[in-house]
This record gives sequence, structure tokens and C-alpha cells, in this order.
Amino acid sequence: MLRDMSVVLSHTGDANGIALTVGCRFGLSTTQPAEAILQVAPHPHQGVSIHRESWETTAVHHGYIDHYGNRCERFALAPGDSHVAYEAQVLIEHPDDRIEPDTPETPVAALPDEVLGFVMPSRFCLPDELGHEAWQRFGGLAPGWGRVQAIIDYVHTHLEFAPGSSNPWTTAADAYRARQGVCRDFAHLAITFCRALNIPARYVFGYIPEIGVEPPWEAMDFAAWFEAYLDGEWHTFDARNNRPRVGRVIVGRGRDAVDVALITSFGPLTLTGFEVHADKTA
Repeated sequence: MLRDMSVVLSHTGDANGIALTVGCRFGLSTTQPAEAILQVAPHPHQGVSIHRESWETTAVHHGYIDHYGNRCERFALAPGDSHVAYEAQVLIEHPDDRIEPDTPETPVAALPDEVLGFVMPSRFCLPDELGHEAWQRFGGLAPGWGRVQAIIDYVHTHLEFAPGSSNPWTTAADAYRARQGVCRDFAHLAITFCRALNIPARYVFGYIPEIGVEPPWEAMDFAAWFEAYLDGEWHTFDARNNRPRVGRVIVGRGRDAVDVALITSFGPLTLTGFEVHADKTA
């Protein structure tokens, strides 16, 4: 079944925008009927337009919005092998990461009620467990963008990027002690240190094309980074890459990877194939 949707979320025609084609393909196998939730479609937020979005699968499915505002697709999978493919053409009005080094922190007393949850511990981000380390390393630094960047610099060098070095249960504390991980572990550890310093931080998951990056390129995959709340706004930071990137396409935001799981299954489900792409639209 192919479902094609023309979904326009926001577009003001900025000449500096960039058009991308993003998508993914999964091979799935189950021995019994299973429900699965996929989060792979771009998040609806200002500055993003989606055109000619499509799902390709034989499974019955429907979309919904979770309580973080993320787009989810729920599938009823029959026993046996199946495939799911998703693709969308996306226009991003402001594709470059903003760098604003003079941005101050927001004092706790001035934090809006709705962001306080992003200072608290969550399943994988443990500011209560790593708070001592956070205050020892970063507590004496001037509050603001520079302190968050110091956290990024530290996490970027402390952790070795090693595919397969962590698992779905690895916490920020586990990665900190092991000194290695994948992009979600870099994000979790940086978020943990920020929260320990009372800086709200939330997990972000999505596509990053290889624009402005010199080869050799790593195999394309989904990516994780995070946003810190400074001076009344959310700002993008990336401990894995530790450099500005072009064309980030956000799929979801949440407290940590639990809230933005690529696949959540109810019943036994084996991933038999996996491809991701994110490129400039021809």
C-alpha cells in the first residue's frame, strides 16, 4: 500500500532554504501478529515544509501525534516478512546551525513551567548520578552558551564513537564509565551534565545529510543531538559531531531516547534490513 500525502507545515519562501529528500527502508520479520510504532517522519515545526510524503508497505497503518508533538506511525504487522519504506521531500528555511556564543543561561527562577521536566532525571539521562562530576568539571565556568559548549567539548573527547559499543539499555552513566558509545550516548551524557547544572536539555533525533562534510563519509544512519534552553529559547548542540552542520531534519524531541524510539514493538520483531538516506533534492 502506498499512501501519498502533500503536507505543508510551514514555508515563508526564504531564499536561503534548502530542499532535501529524506527517507528510510526497513525489513521486518515476526513469528506472530505484532504492533509496531515507527518514528521516522519529520517533526512539524516552524520553518519546515514537507511535500510528496509517502509510506510504502503492505501493512495496515495510521499516524498520530504523541504528547511531545512527534509524528508516529502505528503498524499492524502480519506474521512473516514485511517491509516498510518512507520518503519525503523537505524544505528547510534556515538550514544552518545557529551559533550564538553570547547567549546567557536562564536562571531557574525564570524557567517556564513547561521546561522544568527537562531538568529532571529520565530513563537514560541521570543528573542525580553524575551531578558531582558535572559541578566539579563545569560548575566554576561562567553560565551561558560557553559553559554548554565546554560540556560538548568534553563529551566529544571523553567518548570514543564506536558502533555497537552500547545497547538499548545503556545510560549516560554507563557510557561515561565505558568512555565510548554511539551518537545517542553522546547526546545522553551531554544532556545529563546540562541538567545537573540546572540547564534544561532535551534529546533530538533525526536526519543529517552530508552537506559541507569532507569524505570519507560514514554509512548513513539516523542521528541524535540535543537542544539546551538558554535565554528563553531552545538551541541546537551536537556532542557527537561538535561542529555546525547543514540541513538537520528533526524527527522527534523528548526527555531521552525512550521518547523518540525509532521502532517500538509489541510482540517479537526482528530487523532484517535497514537503510537511511538524506540528500539534496535533485
